[in-house]
Amino acid sequence: MIINAEGLARLYTAFSAVFNAAYQETPTWHDQVAMMVPANTRIMDYKFLLDFPMVREWMGDRQISSLEPQAYQIESKDWEATIEVDRNDIEDDQLGLYNPIIAALAQEAKRHPDRLIADLMLGGFTTTCYDGQYFFDTDHPVGNSVASNFGGGTGSPWFLLDTTRAIKPFIFQLRRGVQLVRMDGQEDEQVFMRKKIRYGVDYRGAAAYGLWQMAYAGQESLSPTSYAAARAAMMSLANAEGRPLGIRPSLLVVGPTLEALAREILQAQFIIGDPAIGGTKRNIWQGTADLLVVPELG
Repeated sequence: MIINAEGLARLYTAFSAVFNAAYQETPTWHDQVAMMVPANTRIMDYKFLLDFPMVREWMGDRQISSLEPQAYQIESKDWEATIEVDRNDIEDDQLGLYNPIIAALAQEAKRHPDRLIADLMLGGFTTTCYDGQYFFDTDHPVGNSVASNFGGGTGSPWFLLDTTRAIKPFIFQLRRGVQLVRMDGQEDEQVFMRKKIRYGVDYRGAAAYGLWQMAYAGQESLSPTSYAAARAAMMSLANAEGRPLGIRPSLLVVGPTLEALAREILQAQFIIGDPAIGGTKRNIWQGTADLLVVPELG
């Protein structure tokens, strides 16, 4: 291939086709648990998340929930990955060697938000959210009392989420989408000095915690008993006035090591037990939530 502006433009077009095809075909899961928010500025304020809007009988004046005293801001970050192509490989038409790398770059870019959300989930036991408590904690302040969304334990974590609402447990803020960019000008230093042409991917965005009320985590053994306790804890949550929030657990999220246990709880028709205490019995938790197995939680 002749190295000139026209040839390099054709090469970029070919790489873009490979990139876009791989990007579109790559499955992700973060949009199942995170509220996707398009951002039009670097920092977005989510103070509207700090209270559950609830309908009441209109008697006298409206009761207005003021959100002004608090702020919950999320700043978009820049993310990138870059590769180099040797100019000699272009001249010698060895570009097939790079197509899998370009495809892998697209897959990584598409799945990167998955990794960010998984990091949030795993970090929720030691990272604070908008109320100053750890996202998964036993003493979130609610009016004059406290509430818990953490079942305790120190083992492999599992998560029960309510994903039925427009507001979800986590936030993914996208300021600018993924794009494939190039640095292939003949006057560029790395081309002139090192015979290297660069291609990269970048985007702007951020992952953050949403409402802790929509998520519950346990590090005790996952079992029908602990699953039942998690469901009961979530559905019992109320606001500062004591009114139930109407939480509906809908998704159980686990890492690979807990997949078998999770499938037994949510999908098995019967539970095989000790004959001395009743033996096999119908599984009352079958179908009560969907299951999401996340490799990033491994």
